[in-house]
Amino acid sequence: MTQHLPLPNDTIALPLLDSDVLRTFVTIAECGSFTRAARQVFRTPSALSMQIKRLEETLGHPLFVREARQVRLTPEGEVLLGYGRRLLKLNEEAVTQFLAPKLEGRVAFGTTDDVGTRILPSVLAQFARSHPAVQVDVVVGSSRQMLSRLDSGELDLVLLTAGNPGQEPRGEIIHSEPLVWVGREGGIAAQRSPLPVALAHQGCAWRGMALDALGRAGVSYRIAYSCEHCAGQEAAMLADLAVAPFPVSLVRPPLRRLDPSLLPPLGEYQLALVKRGGMGQACEALAGHVMAAFRDLSPQQSRKETAC
Repeated sequence: MTQHLPLPNDTIALPLLDSDVLRTFVTIAECGSFTRAARQVFRTPSALSMQIKRLEETLGHPLFVREARQVRLTPEGEVLLGYGRRLLKLNEEAVTQFLAPKLEGRVAFGTTDDVGTRILPSVLAQFARSHPAVQVDVVVGSSRQMLSRLDSGELDLVLLTAGNPGQEPRGEIIHSEPLVWVGREGGIAAQRSPLPVALAHQGCAWRGMALDALGRAGVSYRIAYSCEHCAGQEAAMLADLAVAPFPVSLVRPPLRRLDPSLLPPLGEYQLALVKRGGMGQACEALAGHVMAAFRDLSPQQSRKETAC
């Protein structure tokens, strides 16, 4: 007679984590707030709170520490965040494998450095997972160069700085953020007279916005440094030799945003996506990935090497 041995305890079926609840958890963790996360997923904060409560009960651990105006992850929450992101990506890859259209072909994509180094890694990785048969050729250069190559048919899609001097408005504005004055934490460059400024090359919108603002306010200044890439501006600020106009999302220690009362406001800096007429489905798909990347863009995702 065959004897049936009892199953060990570790074979008991474990609960499955729901993808929708995981997406809620990851969104809250990245936003640092139930209210902000609720706006992103189009639900009420109370609905999100109930989802997290059930998730915490399932796992047997608290995942968030609730504070007055924000929430932060517990050690167990930090562990789950890593798993959650990986599970959501794997779910996306599995669904895409069966539901995404089988696109093939080639897309020539042009961008400026301030854009490319910020979003290109994630965009290209996600696009490769969704459409592995599409070849993407990337070209990096100035906004003027990219538009010229688009018009000549060399490029299909261009992401560039809007509002550069002499550049006609084209494409769709997909990102906007404040341009602010930045200097080194504890530095004295902002107190010098004339004000030493580090600017990007001529023809860059950042440079024009800064000079216009200083001129209107009657601030005495001198152009201490001018460079093709704003890594040069950053170097001048780190050495406390100058201040510079920077997108707010790129400011990180030891640099800091200067007191707004010290210097005139600069306004908003914008990015535009320009498509070549008659482009195919593969190009449209890549354009969708680019726009999605900027919807998800946060200051923590910014990169170091930038230029107009």
